[in-house]
Amino acid sequence: MLFSSYTFLFQFLPATALAFAAARLHSPRAGVMVLAGASLIFYGAWKPAYLLLLLGSIGFNFRLGLTMENPRRRRAFGMLGVAANLALLGYFKYTNFLLDSVTALTGTPLPFVNVVLPLGISFFTFQQIAYLVDVMRGAKVERDILSYTLFVSFFPHLIAGPLVHHAEMIPQFKRTRSGRSAVLAARGFSIFAAGLFKKVVIADNLAQFATPVFAHLDAGGGVSTRWAWLSTLAYSLQIYFDFSGYSDMAIGLALMFGIRLPVNFRSPYKATSIIEFWRRWHITLSRFLRDYLYIPLGGNRLGESRRFQNLMVTMLLGGLWHGAAWNFVIWGGLHGLYLCINHLWHRWRGEAAASSPLPRLASWALTFFAIVIAWVFFRAKTLGGAMQMLGSLFGFEAGSSAYVSPGILRVMDLPVLVGEPSLLLIGSCTVALALAIALALPNVPQLFRYREYRRAPERRAIARWRPNGAWALLTALAFALSLFGMWQRLEFLYFQF
Repeated sequence: MLFSSYTFLFQFLPATALAFAAARLHSPRAGVMVLAGASLIFYGAWKPAYLLLLLGSIGFNFRLGLTMENPRRRRAFGMLGVAANLALLGYFKYTNFLLDSVTALTGTPLPFVNVVLPLGISFFTFQQIAYLVDVMRGAKVERDILSYTLFVSFFPHLIAGPLVHHAEMIPQFKRTRSGRSAVLAARGFSIFAAGLFKKVVIADNLAQFATPVFAHLDAGGGVSTRWAWLSTLAYSLQIYFDFSGYSDMAIGLALMFGIRLPVNFRSPYKATSIIEFWRRWHITLSRFLRDYLYIPLGGNRLGESRRFQNLMVTMLLGGLWHGAAWNFVIWGGLHGLYLCINHLWHRWRGEAAASSPLPRLASWALTFFAIVIAWVFFRAKTLGGAMQMLGSLFGFEAGSSAYVSPGILRVMDLPVLVGEPSLLLIGSCTVALALAIALALPNVPQLFRYREYRRAPERRAIARWRPNGAWALLTALAFALSLFGMWQRLEFLYFQF
């Protein structure tokens, strides 16, 4: 069930909100029961058989946590649980990747296993691994199966994050006084509408300039340099508005039920270094990789050489987490290399390296360029397609097989016939407008004063959300435009991870 679907917006969400409001009148625990039940229905609507997988994962990890209350068993059972979760994730996500890799290396054809990747398995598995590791480190064991179930399955973050921590979620479910109010619900709906607009109106329309070009390359074709840059920049902005839009919608939905999720994006394309980029992009994944992989590997405590090794291992595995393909490993490796170079630069130039050696604009441009180049491997389905795109970006692979647009651009639900020059112009203007929004406007948490931005100094009063008629009208307009644009029904990009 997509957030950007009429079924979700006009059936599931209103029914859940009404049932939750009625249940809260009885008791907070009744409200938790409604949210847990609704979340399981939400997941089961995709493929009911995999609801059993989710419930089995929840039951196994919850029971294991109870067993780990015994200090003598804590480490052994914790390691068993981590291994079992990784094995489950590995089977569903990496079986065919491993078989294909062995076939490519040995030349021996191995059977193809038709494994369907369950939605959200990377997210709910990582969350429970974090829980088990924290219990091994001495955190309190959760004894309430209902709260634990909701922590894992809460529908706003279940499918594509943000990755949440049990210590920041479960206490919210158990509080006796509700944090809900009409103003909070209005703020939540406005944030949801902003995220929906980012996904449907911006990201899905950018996809028109990226998807057919990358598909053409993956099929063995070539593209001109102009189309290469247009489609690569279009995808770079598509994935930002698609995934940050999902995260905003998740925050807004949770806020409508009085729950606060962590911020997952802080304008990452404004970063002037790769280090800063990873403090702004997919923040909850960066937090997980830091706390449960990079630091246990030794972090920066064992010298510079080991630090760079740990960075590379962390980013390589972070790339592999995103998808079972060598392109994702290369993407992770590139960012690992970027981070190592960035840290070396800071070591050489000192703490002022980000501002004094190069103008801030040049630092931003270099960072953005590096990010965009890495996205080529993230987006292309094949290594050949990625290399063709890189060649075309720098004018080497266009040739006679260059991609020529069929001249049909779908604007909303109407086909508009245009020539290739006009289509390039429309695409360039679309990309430029999206980039201007990403760079010039405050991000959604800033705009709505959410969490860490609540007490931040206010620079411009006009950029702050208020529960008034003007903001209600703006929210209604964003929601209406999104409804009109939902004809494409494109899935969120992170559903595949």
